[in-house]
Amino acid sequence: MSTPPTVRKVVFPAAGLGTRILPATAVLPKELLPIIDKPVIQFGVEEALASGLSQIILVSSPGKTLLEDHFDRHPELEEILERRGKSALLDGLRDVATQMELSTVFQDEPLGLGHAVLVSRELVDDEPFAVALSDDVIDADPPALRQMLTVYDEVGGPVLLVERVPRDAVSRYGVIDGESLGGGVFKVRDLVEKPDPAEAPSDLTIIGRYILTPDIYPALEATGYDAGGEMQLTDGLRRLLETRPIHAVELDGIRQDAGNKLGYLRAILYFARKHPELAGHLPELLRTLESDDALT
Repeated sequence: MSTPPTVRKVVFPAAGLGTRILPATAVLPKELLPIIDKPVIQFGVEEALASGLSQIILVSSPGKTLLEDHFDRHPELEEILERRGKSALLDGLRDVATQMELSTVFQDEPLGLGHAVLVSRELVDDEPFAVALSDDVIDADPPALRQMLTVYDEVGGPVLLVERVPRDAVSRYGVIDGESLGGGVFKVRDLVEKPDPAEAPSDLTIIGRYILTPDIYPALEATGYDAGGEMQLTDGLRRLLETRPIHAVELDGIRQDAGNKLGYLRAILYFARKHPELAGHLPELLRTLESDDALT
């Protein structure tokens, strides 16, 4: 097999309303909610950069400029940090901004993940690309996108990231019916969006990372909108599966779903345990909270 075209671009859908974490997201985009000292979306961007993907495409909504502002350079703040000798903070502030090439395209209405991918077409052009959902914050070595790119280099086509979940949770995800090829890699036979647990073809659910090829765009256009008025990426992938193979790879790592209140709290606690300044304090903090609860 000839070497497939290089993946260089990552699309980050970020036009959603963040309704699951209102009122915090009434003004602040959910992608900028902090996990300790880092916004949710920055975890995904750093994952992309660590995987060799430096061209970042934001799918945003008109007037939602805070995301671009976050990833821009901040000369006045950088000057203050440099003057005060805060070199570690300064490096952390500059690193992402200097490594990435940022572009933005607007989605006038949040009409589903498939539609968010479709509007990225003008910036992606005729080349393979990745899609990363920032709600899924992944701790993995090698990074999740790098794991997927390794499979992409072998199969030369679309690759989905999947994770096993309890059967009673599959109705929240797209689910694959896959033939195991070994090493956590599957050839996809079918995809089902949010199935009833009793009818789900497996417990392998699609999570927020995709390597896609440009033929997904005509597949999405042909798929159109569902009964709820949204364009589902899973439905577009199912149509694409009629014309080409699609593969999936099981995540080797830990995923936190920071897109809902409980998942967001869990993500904060998970990364607090790994934070050099906080890890040693967390057990005592939790014990103190339990003691306070016992007094009320």
